[in-house]
Amino acid sequence: AAGRPAPACVLGIDLGTTSVKAALLVGAERGQVVAESCSRETQAHTSSLEAGPQGMEQNVRRIVRALNECLATLPQQQLQRVSHIGISGQMHGIVFWKKDEGCKWTVCGTGPTFEPEEVSHLITWQDSRCSPTFLSSLPLPQSHTSLATGFGCATVYWYLKNSPDFLKSYDAAGTIHDYVVAMLCDLKKPLMSVQNAASWGYFNSRNKSWNTDILKKSGFPVHLLPEVGDPGSIAGRTICAWHGITKGAKVGIALGDFQCSVYSCLTERTDAVLNISTSAQLTVSMPQGFQPPETPDPSSAVTYFPYFNGYYLAVAASLNGGNVLATFVDMVARWTEELGLQVQESAIYTKIIKAALAQNNSKLSVHPTIFGERHIPEQMASVTNIAVSDLSLGHVTRALCRGIVENLCSMLPVQRLMETGVRRILGSGSALARNEVLRQEVERIFPFPVVYGKDVDAAVGAAMVM
Repeated sequence: AAGRPAPACVLGIDLGTTSVKAALLVGAERGQVVAESCSRETQAHTSSLEAGPQGMEQNVRRIVRALNECLATLPQQQLQRVSHIGISGQMHGIVFWKKDEGCKWTVCGTGPTFEPEEVSHLITWQDSRCSPTFLSSLPLPQSHTSLATGFGCATVYWYLKNSPDFLKSYDAAGTIHDYVVAMLCDLKKPLMSVQNAASWGYFNSRNKSWNTDILKKSGFPVHLLPEVGDPGSIAGRTICAWHGITKGAKVGIALGDFQCSVYSCLTERTDAVLNISTSAQLTVSMPQGFQPPETPDPSSAVTYFPYFNGYYLAVAASLNGGNVLATFVDMVARWTEELGLQVQESAIYTKIIKAALAQNNSKLSVHPTIFGERHIPEQMASVTNIAVSDLSLGHVTRALCRGIVENLCSMLPVQRLMETGVRRILGSGSALARNEVLRQEVERIFPFPVVYGKDVDAAVGAAMVM
């Protein structure tokens, strides 16, 4: 109505593995709707001097630059109405910084913004510098989660053994999204949600505390551990106007991207969410009051992620999803190049999907775990049942897509989904959206109706939580 003030907006941000996304939500009669959104590829991958080829690191300056570019494209008029900011990002990873020198604030075209200063690279969840032998040498956590390479605390232990001077340069640490929250609110000590803390290892979700005694005994620098709060709580307020967002806007404690993705689409507790993007996840919400076991079962393919309001998600989190197809496409591209031919990878992707759609079945059996799995890190990929009749590109691609879905199903079987009361599957993720063969295999393997309409969006989920 004329004269009535415009409704407040909520800004949701997701700092992903390959891109940054921002979404503006505004109130409407039927709840919140996405008014604007934007994403930018970070192109932040960089080499690791200490860990070599096993390292998987990203340049924090490039991530923040992509974030700034993203926000600069959103309408100023709506950014000025933002009252709350929700931020999610890739879990498990760790970035180090100096508390009073983590960033500097400068003025750009859309107003004040911050630029990283005394900050390390982000060591991501995909990092594999911690070998199974190294992990087995570490103290046993008092946690429901098994320790894996790429987990924040495991990475700290690696530096403690291999490059202790590196740790002396910093006095704060967090996930990449914890870092952004700390800079926006000028937090003297980083604040981390239960969701992110559980993803680092050495965190007891039942009493919401770090395994401080265990860590201290082994010389772990416990001063680097952030304080922990509940997901959905407020971490602080913006200390400057930021891209037109007024100073004093409330900033939520940083959240797990996975939980936010699920939150953006899970409306019924009888739904399971199947997401195939870079990696792949199949998840279902556990009943109210469920508590995970006190000690982890390292051989279990299912992990329990803290969700919201005391709930947990049962998650089969596979390290093998769209990245397997990307590796296959890369292999085909390299082969053609070695044969003296040039074909764009995007063209290869389109052609292999078309070829697979022409082959309704394939006797080939592809076990696609080229990146291993957290519960069996040493497991590699394999191809069996090879017959002359099934060697076409279409047969191989069909078998590869089926293998990705079967691998996920073996981790959280149909029987277990039924026992949990699942009635339908919500299919989402970039790999599933652009690959009809994957969708066909999902519908062939799971005996539930599959709905693709509602896509997951961690940035939207982060805003909805606020």
